[in-house]
Formats: sequence, C-alpha cells, structure tokens
Amino acid sequence: MAEYKYTFRKFLRDWMLVFGMLAGAGAYLAYHAMPALHAAGPVLESICTHLQPVLLFLMLFLSFCKIEPQQMRPHRWQAWLLLIQAGLFLGLALLLVWALRSDAALAQRIAATRIPVESAMLCLICPTATACAVVTGKLGGNMAGVVTYTILINIVVAILVPLTVPLLYPMGGITFGMAFSRILAKVFPLLIMPCVTAWIVRYLFPRLHARILSYTDLAFYIWAFSLTLAIAMSARAVVHNDGAPGLLLAIALISLVCCAFQFWAGKAVGSHYGCRISAGQALGQKNTVFQIWMGYTFMDPVTSVAGGFYSIWHNVFNTWQLYRRRKSLESPAG
Repeated sequence: MAEYKYTFRKFLRDWMLVFGMLAGAGAYLAYHAMPALHAAGPVLESICTHLQPVLLFLMLFLSFCKIEPQQMRPHRWQAWLLLIQAGLFLGLALLLVWALRSDAALAQRIAATRIPVESAMLCLICPTATACAVVTGKLGGNMAGVVTYTILINIVVAILVPLTVPLLYPMGGITFGMAFSRILAKVFPLLIMPCVTAWIVRYLFPRLHARILSYTDLAFYIWAFSLTLAIAMSARAVVHNDGAPGLLLAIALISLVCCAFQFWAGKAVGSHYGCRISAGQALGQKNTVFQIWMGYTFMDPVTSVAGGFYSIWHNVFNTWQLYRRRKSLESPAG
C-alpha cells in the first residue's frame, strides 16, 4: 500500500502541469456549455481576478526567499535578451506606423495584417512570467538571474509600450503618462512588494525564513494551481473573441512561432554565457495574463487572444522540459 501511494503521488507530481492545463480548459468549456451556471459568471470571474495576483505574489515571494540579495545583479546575457525583445517590438511597431501613414493604398493593404502584427508585438514584448523562477529552479537553472531579468524587462515594458501605443492609436486618447501609470500599477505590487517582504522575513524573522525554505515544492504546487486559472482565462479569451476563424488561426500560428523563436533565441544566447536554461526560460516563458490585459487595454481587443494561445504553447513546452529533466535525474547516468 505504501508503495502504491508513493507511485500515485509521484505520477501526480510528474503530470501535475498537464492535469492543471486540462482542468483549466475543461472547467471553462464545461461552464460555457452549461447556461445554468452563467449566472455565477461574475462571481467566478471576480474570484479568479483577485486570487491570481495573490498566487503570483506568493510564487515570487517564495522565489525571493531562496535568493540572496547579492545574487541579484545584471549579466551580459540579460542585456542581449532585452535587446532582442525591445528591438523586435520597436522594429515591428515602427514598420507598422510607417506603412499605415505612407499612403492610403498601402495602409488599406496593411490593415488586413495589422492585428497579426500587433499580436506578434505583444508576444515579443510581453515580460517574463512571475512563475518563471519556479520552473527555472526545477530545470536546474539560475533563479536569481531569471528574477533579475523579470524586474528589468518589466521596467522596459513600462517605458516602451506607452511610447509606442500613441503612435499606433493616435486617436485613442492614451498618453505616455496614462499608459505608464497603468502598467506600473499593474506590475509594481507583483514585483517590488514580494521582494521587500521576502527580505524583511529573511533579516528580521530568520526562523520563519528557514521554515519557508523547508517547503521546497510549495512554489511549484502554487504554480500548478495558478496554471489552472491561467488556462481557464486563456480559454475564455479564445471562446469570447469575435475574430474570424481564419484570423484566430493566424494569431495561433504567430504566437506559436514567437514562442518557439524566443525559447530558441534565449537558449542560444545563454549557451554563450553558461546559462542556457535561465536565458531560455527568461525569454520564452511569458506573463500571458499581463499580455491579455495589454491587448485589451492598449491595442485591438482581438490581439488579446494571442496571450491565450501563447499560454498553451509555453506551458506545453515547459511540461516537456520538466519531463525530460525528471527522466535524466532518474536514469542511472543522471
């Protein structure tokens, strides 16, 4: 019986992310197919909206607890990743602005591909996921480097997105100050406050800090539950999107290409600096909930579905990576 329990627990832990993804998608599709449950929709949405930031806060807090403050310092690979994200985003934005303003005929032709281009922009500039440090630690990477990059890319996003949105939507009434304050209000509580709280616990409550560190897999289980909510919200974004099927398929393919490219580019850059895992996760694993919010808030709402599709792609790839990692550790050579 004890061996059976161990085998079941191991099986559940190994495939928890797959179960979380299936549970999230299945729960929302079941809700959508049962009109009797729709009356509870606003309450369920409010619960998810308020619960997910709490889970993200806890994950980043636990990550900061494991990291010494002196470990958080910039590295060269982070500069290259920032250049890739910012450069590609700005390049696409300026190309789109030039095409839309060059002449009426070209602008009309470009209008048909504007939403896919903006979807690619969101996939490229979207900051690193809060849970990235958790996955990086499981894969044997450098958690401190990933957390540092998460902070840096959020600062870059808070500056670049407000600068480019007025160029793309000049009649939208969105100024740099308005967009900057919105993004800052969105990311500050989930980046700075977990860091401050973790360091207060580290230096003022060492026993509590040691107790927290003893729960080695707590952040992973929180991420699994958070993943269920994220996939449910992604399914909601896809189901309720008004885009044509052909447009949704184009966005799905673009998000897949962006996901594959960023994991590849991150790993390629990281290989030169001895941090292939960390750089690959930092560039490839995205805060897709934030991406969906940026699409709804600053661009055509249809672009928000790119975050839903990206959430599926990067979590499938993470599940495969974690599976390979477990197999390598369990093998006699590992």
